[in-house]
Amino acid sequence: MKKTVLLIVAFVAISLGVNAQKFALIDMEYILKNIPAYEMSNEQLNTISKKWQTEVEAVQQEAQNLYKTFQADLVFLSPEMKTKRETQIIEKEQAAQELKRKYFGSEGELYKRRESLVKPIQDEIYTAVKEISEEKGYHVILDRGSAMSIIFASPKIDISNEVLAKLGYSK
Repeated sequence: MKKTVLLIVAFVAISLGVNAQKFALIDMEYILKNIPAYEMSNEQLNTISKKWQTEVEAVQQEAQNLYKTFQADLVFLSPEMKTKRETQIIEKEQAAQELKRKYFGSEGELYKRRESLVKPIQDEIYTAVKEISEEKGYHVILDRGSAMSIIFASPKIDISNEVLAKLGYSK
């Protein structure tokens, strides 16, 4: 009886060892930094973002100038003129907020541009990772940057350079 139980336990232990999952890590930030198209896309996005930010700041500055002028002229204005100027200031502030939302909101122009420029690169990386996973039999591939609970991982399981090589950017 003891031999049978021992044999079953040994068989279970061996079968668990055979079915062990293979893990690998990638460093998405490292991969993206080594892809020139990503760097160019980021530069384009930064340039566009700065341009749009300047536009928003100009409209906000106009609103501030209107308010300063209103404050300076306040004692000379009739009640109708006060109301008219206050309305102008409010409209200008609303225009600045709308412009900011249009460019930088969650569904704004910057988001759409980033989606059109960066998403194809990310999709290529995902495809390369998936192909390497299938070729090498990895069950799980984690991104070192987004896996906050990883304290230490052996560099031996980092396949970032393999992903770059698969994409044609050998390191």
